[in-house]
Amino acid sequence: MNPNLSDWDDDLPPELEEAYQDLLRALRRKSGFGLFFVQCTPGEADNFIVKLPQEMPQKKIAVLRLVEAIDNLYQPVTEFIKDKQIDILLIKGLEYSLYKYEKRNFGEITEGEFSNLTNVPHILNHLNQQRERFRDDFPVSFVFLLRSFSINYFIHRAPDFFDWRSGVFELPTAPELVEQESNRLLLEGDYEEYLQLSSEEKIGKILEIQELITETYQKVIRRSNLLFKMGNLLFAGNEYEGAITSYEQALKIQPEYHYAWNGKGNALVNLGRNAEAIASYDKALKFKPDFHLAWNNRGIALYDLGRFEEAIASYDQALKIKPDFHLAWNNRGNALDELGRPEEAITSYDQALKFKLDYHQAWYNRGIALDNLGRPEKAIASYDQALKIKPDDHQAWNNRGYALDDLGRTEEAIASYDQALKFKPDLHQAWYNRGIALDDLGRTEEAIASYDQALKFKPDYSSPFYNKACYYALQGNIEQALENLQQTINLNPDKYREMAKSDSDFDSIREDERFQALIQ
Repeated sequence: MNPNLSDWDDDLPPELEEAYQDLLRALRRKSGFGLFFVQCTPGEADNFIVKLPQEMPQKKIAVLRLVEAIDNLYQPVTEFIKDKQIDILLIKGLEYSLYKYEKRNFGEITEGEFSNLTNVPHILNHLNQQRERFRDDFPVSFVFLLRSFSINYFIHRAPDFFDWRSGVFELPTAPELVEQESNRLLLEGDYEEYLQLSSEEKIGKILEIQELITETYQKVIRRSNLLFKMGNLLFAGNEYEGAITSYEQALKIQPEYHYAWNGKGNALVNLGRNAEAIASYDKALKFKPDFHLAWNNRGIALYDLGRFEEAIASYDQALKIKPDFHLAWNNRGNALDELGRPEEAITSYDQALKFKLDYHQAWYNRGIALDNLGRPEKAIASYDQALKIKPDDHQAWNNRGYALDDLGRTEEAIASYDQALKFKPDLHQAWYNRGIALDDLGRTEEAIASYDQALKFKPDYSSPFYNKACYYALQGNIEQALENLQQTINLNPDKYREMAKSDSDFDSIREDERFQALIQ
């Protein structure tokens, strides 16, 4: 939304007014072809687009707005100005064609180099090659309204085109627009929405936030809030180190910013730095003891460290504050199951499902706990609920197959494993389990093929080697039996030496010296 622009330049700061007047003078003097590069934020560009015709009524001004990446500017300009008389053509949105080339480390919040210019964007290569055609065919002053990072691309990757510039100008953002744009960014978008953005959209949003962070007229507290937002965007893009840097920058400004402490903890967990994460959550809880999200996340970090009792205590704190917090109920169930308390775990999962019936992860975890209690039929019912909500959950299909196999429903088990492999063809456990089921049906050749698939995706998986060794021993294929037994013993000597010593499948080769050497 544009601000009221009627008094846009009445009370501009001196540097903004000076830059604005310099640009106006240059445009008034120029006739015919010219290239002007104006560094400004999108909001400031919109202000300029509205104001310029009022300042220069004698000039015929048009605006070409680009809303997506392009590789060719000549063609859209040709179509746009056809049958029009234009003196000045304002072009906004060229940065969309540059986002996918923007590979810099966003963790460094500086006003220095914005870009790691390793490739030449197609659009800039096009401009370099077509500059004479632009000059000869368009007697127009082109004004490129560009974000700060885009200027670097023109300097370094479109030098031929940029060399013909009539001027480069920087329009600082007016204080009221800094406030308006900052508030818009702070109000729009949460983490879930950020996850849905494409990589180019994330980059565009990050650059927009970064420009506002470094604005001269940015308020200190808003800068901290924007840094937190940028941390969330980086987190959504799996840029955890960069996210931590952003959160830490926010905390330098607001040391009691509990959301930033929590965000930093989440990024640390994703880097496997759980002890540091707990310290970060403790900071968040120091400043906001009733912050249920931090209690839950602290529990996750403790769980990852194997400190299950402490994790449960943390989840309990979260639930004391927010009794309907389904995530904490589910996580609490996981910790209880790890402690060998599956009945209590199921009660916890049931609480999660009481508050969110379509929570597929709780149905899945509930199935595991029921399996652990030796209740395969109920486990299958739980997996079925999970799959009703998330039909492509490969682990639920695999576990469902395992439970069916326990019930002797082997054909159904194989069908379930096949579903798991449909959604995740490299799921080695499903290939292995499928092999066992086929073996149980006497379809040994198919079983071997399944074991081979498991080993293709996990070459250090000892169990398929052992099962193959048993099969070949029963077939009297001594060489293959010994070869596979050697492989499995190499991977897990103690376990498989002991198993082979008493396994009747090896009776036919037990007296072979090579077999005896392997099991000693």
